[in-house]
Amino acid sequence: MPWKFAFSTLGVPGAPLEEVLRLARHHGCDGLELRVHDQEFTHLELSDSGAQAVAEQVREAGLEIAALAGYAKVCSPAPDAAIVEEIRSLLRLAQLTGAEGVRLFPGGDDASEAAEHRDRALRRLQQVLPEAREAGVRLLVETHDSHPTGAQCLQLVQDLDDPQTAAVLWDGLHPWRSGEAPARTLQVLGEHFGYFQVKDAVPSTGDDGSMHWVPVLPGEGEVPLEEQGRLLQGFSGWISLEWERAWHRQIPPLAEALPVAARWFHRWSPS
Repeated sequence: MPWKFAFSTLGVPGAPLEEVLRLARHHGCDGLELRVHDQEFTHLELSDSGAQAVAEQVREAGLEIAALAGYAKVCSPAPDAAIVEEIRSLLRLAQLTGAEGVRLFPGGDDASEAAEHRDRALRRLQQVLPEAREAGVRLLVETHDSHPTGAQCLQLVQDLDDPQTAAVLWDGLHPWRSGEAPARTLQVLGEHFGYFQVKDAVPSTGDDGSMHWVPVLPGEGEVPLEEQGRLLQGFSGWISLEWERAWHRQIPPLAEALPVAARWFHRWSPS
């Protein structure tokens, strides 16, 4: 099947694995995107036996682990050693659980130039690239925070010249809300496009006057999901619903968003 359907456990913060598996099976998912966080059942202090138990339960449920959603920031001004060690910990957890990929953030700071961000990312990713390649785990840098567009995020991985091991995770919201049309995102990423997170949102003004985006059910917001569905016809890989209930507790439960996302998935998934 060219597309495979997953959801991020960001949508069910703190839920046990058994509940996550029930949701996935009930809604016809192919796999899971597991958030790596100290409040979740997948975290960086998880024992080898614990990680292997997660892998076994997921396999027994007939599912796969599409990716681990880590929080390592490849452009961060933090010391290289700390960032590299965090990525290595994520890679080890991916090996133990059988996850296909590891999500990373850019996480650049406002004080640094674009070239400095790029150099930090390349320097760090080059150190872990052989390990990721040997493990068969794909490093996926998300279009997010300091590098929200496809063109910006591509700069962090393209010089590694190994898109099967280091690619870009296209978050369906951030490039578009930053002014990059979906067709442009797809074009610039090319072979470095490795994973897609589907989401919808509407703008909202906070009490301090700042504007931010609030998740809504797919099809009820402003993200051009129809256009994205058409453009993604040539893509082969994971489509994951990122329902950000960990950050927006007022939005409906994941169980309400999943069937809507599944309908979008099945409408556009190449046969």
